Amino acid sequence: MAREQVTQIVAEMVANVLEVAVAAGEDVEVGDTVVLLESMKMEIPVIAELAGTVVAIKVAPGDVVQEGDLLLTLTR
Repeated sequence: MAREQVTQIVAEMVANVLEVAVAAGEDVEVGDTVVLLESMKMEIPVIAELAGTVVAIKVAPGDVVQEGDLLLTLTR
């Protein structure tokens, strides 16, 4: 039986969360936008770098995140 690989997606900068584009249990593919952030009046999409299933979402629209804050977790 293969072990699941867990991937954490973190914020790369201080920003406001505009939108969470996925739901827990949803499958995502490489290149999918999972969260939309806003910083200095610019929208910054957070892109899945690996395919997987969303298992936990740690932010909501309106949240302020700091660099390194956990946004969501994927398994594959």
